[in-house]
Amino acid sequence: MLGHTRGKRSAVTCALKCDNACSKAVCNTSANSYFRDIVSAEFSRRTALGAGAAGVLGAAVLALSGPATTAAAAPPGRGPKAGRLAFTPIAPVDAAVDSFDVPAGYDWEPLLRWGDPLFADSPEFNFGAQNAAAQARQFGYNNDYLEILRQPNGKKGLLVCNHEYVNPEIMFPAAPASAAEELERRNIFRNAVGMSVVELERSNRGKPWSYVRGAKLNRRITLDTVFELTGPAAGSDLLKTAADPQGRYVSGTLGNCAGGSTPWGTVLSGEENFNGFFRTDGTSAEDKRYGLGSEATAMGWEQEDPRFDARTPETRNEPNRFGYIVELDPEDPESVPRKHTSLGRFKHEGANVIIARNGRAVAYSGDDERFDYLYKFVSKNKYRKNDKRHNMTLLSEGDLYVARFAGNSPESEIDGTGAVPSDGGFDGRGTWLPLVVRGKSAVAGMSVEEVLVYTRLAADKAGATKMDRCEDVEPNPATGHVYVACTNNSNRGVDGKAPVDEANPRRENRDGHIVEIIEARDDATATDFRWNLLMLCGDPAQGDVTYFSGYPRDKVSPISCPDNLAFDSAGNLWISTDGAPSGIGYNDGLFKVGLSGRERGRVEQFLSVPRDGETCGPVIHDEESMVFVAVQHPGEDGSYGAHTSYFPDYVPDGGTPGRGEVRAPRPSVVQVFT
Repeated sequence: MLGHTRGKRSAVTCALKCDNACSKAVCNTSANSYFRDIVSAEFSRRTALGAGAAGVLGAAVLALSGPATTAAAAPPGRGPKAGRLAFTPIAPVDAAVDSFDVPAGYDWEPLLRWGDPLFADSPEFNFGAQNAAAQARQFGYNNDYLEILRQPNGKKGLLVCNHEYVNPEIMFPAAPASAAEELERRNIFRNAVGMSVVELERSNRGKPWSYVRGAKLNRRITLDTVFELTGPAAGSDLLKTAADPQGRYVSGTLGNCAGGSTPWGTVLSGEENFNGFFRTDGTSAEDKRYGLGSEATAMGWEQEDPRFDARTPETRNEPNRFGYIVELDPEDPESVPRKHTSLGRFKHEGANVIIARNGRAVAYSGDDERFDYLYKFVSKNKYRKNDKRHNMTLLSEGDLYVARFAGNSPESEIDGTGAVPSDGGFDGRGTWLPLVVRGKSAVAGMSVEEVLVYTRLAADKAGATKMDRCEDVEPNPATGHVYVACTNNSNRGVDGKAPVDEANPRRENRDGHIVEIIEARDDATATDFRWNLLMLCGDPAQGDVTYFSGYPRDKVSPISCPDNLAFDSAGNLWISTDGAPSGIGYNDGLFKVGLSGRERGRVEQFLSVPRDGETCGPVIHDEESMVFVAVQHPGEDGSYGAHTSYFPDYVPDGGTPGRGEVRAPRPSVVQVFT
């Protein structure tokens, strides 16, 4: 990845998290192009949706004739509010600095760190003497998605967290180990990923939390945890293996990135970069579309676990059993978590659910790959208040759609520079193209099972819009509007790749942007929508071409590579970043963004994470003046014995860490409070 990264983005992150995806051939080689080009060329029926294509296309064309919103205008809904979390924005922190920075008047402390013992019989963390059995009962590595659920009295809580991947170079010495030691390390890595559920307690509302060791709800989800497959693809021949001839149950979850909480009290987790854990023959169209290859994997799990070597008939379908949205009931430690095939299989960043006016559950999810797509699921059945058992079936059956965007500006005004069109904003209309509707495939030549297991190929045929890596997708609880973090795409518009379009208007888009979607008639189940760009990210002070919905560029905090999204009680957007602005480089951070009135587009930096770290999983409890983030891969560019970060266990006087033991950075969940 050297030469492909910019700013503080590390090539180590690319290698370990996503198998160097941006240095490899683009997975999406479909002929899909921008909607205006498709309409003018009267695209072939062979790439459309069979008999239903004409109607879908016609509806989308008609939508172009109606008025569209102007991006700089405030959307309907609540007026501008500052929220209850008052702060003075901090300045960006140079990427060479190893510190965790918060505004004046705030303090921070770790809530959970990698290796913290979760159960009564869990051993204390010993960095110099790790073992797999201990790691299975300790807090995992590289925490990503985060949820803090609170009981009404405010004194008890429940934390749920994803553990996406590991950093071997800073966990163990580089010197060659024996075969037995290498095996033990691989088993440690296996037990360090997955998910954690941990009970919390505190003295009173608004006070910092402590985790409860040995609490009855504490749980670790690892590669040995059994998951149930749900939905139409469960039991399909595409999901059967020699170990699971019925195609109904899967061991483990992988690449867990972002997620979401449901209105019925469960937690969702997205299986994202699962492809890098499997070795296949790499020759099929399906393998290539999902980035599966024939080279040995970085983790090497295929050396002792045959299911990660999918080159045999017995294991060929094992990769098909990953890449889903996982649902977990954190209040039942004996429950079997589920993988929902109805939401499709791709590199899910996460999923977030709202209840539509007609009572149906609607889930939004992005596919975090260059030139891949944005999806929406609408449940068949309706939400029932206080009926958790029923509601936990809602994501098992329903309709699946993929997004197509259309701009309303002349093509000549979308020139790849990021210059704002003459109408004052990047905006237009869009259509949710059907993939599965009323239990039937809407994609010609593909069965329902094929659509749900090879969802990327189905979306290619449907004619979806290629996006710049849709990461977190979050509906705003105050307005119902949906926000999409497009983190970056340095290949946009270059080397014969997909050209710029109004929804992705910047060539070599290294800093990313935010899309705002307003469903037609404020109906989350609608199949048409309006959209605009809230911002084109970057650092105006370094000459980046940016856009902040008309807010003065010289009055915003620089921001780049938006990743996870959250909202406060007033409906303000909060953005965590994974790749700070270019140039000299800054540490990643958490940013607040106004969405309406005079505050629309105003970016203010709230915190900055340590050297080489990534800001993940923001949770905003502004009514208590508290913020939580997961700090992933701090000190990732270091090596064992030559660490570049000692977060979060800094020595108070700033001296060299010691205490007679090996010290290292520890991915951690951090709480910020007044």
